[in-house]
Amino acid sequence: MFIPCMIGYGQLLIIVFVVILLFGGAKIPELMRGMGRGVREFKDAMNTDYSSENKQPNPAEGPEDKPADK
Repeated sequence: MFIPCMIGYGQLLIIVFVVILLFGGAKIPELMRGMGRGVREFKDAMNTDYSSENKQPNPAEGPEDKPADK
């Protein structure tokens, strides 16, 4: 039975070899660093609560005026 989703060691080595040929050995650390930054930004964005930033202050609720204590 042929399952196209399964990647073996041989196919993985061929993919790595093609990537090295296309980008060169010096570019790979830079590519991985950029990918790591992208993943980190994605995770930070998923964990950030933006709902409080989008709320507009209601002018009717303004600051409460309390009498000063003497």
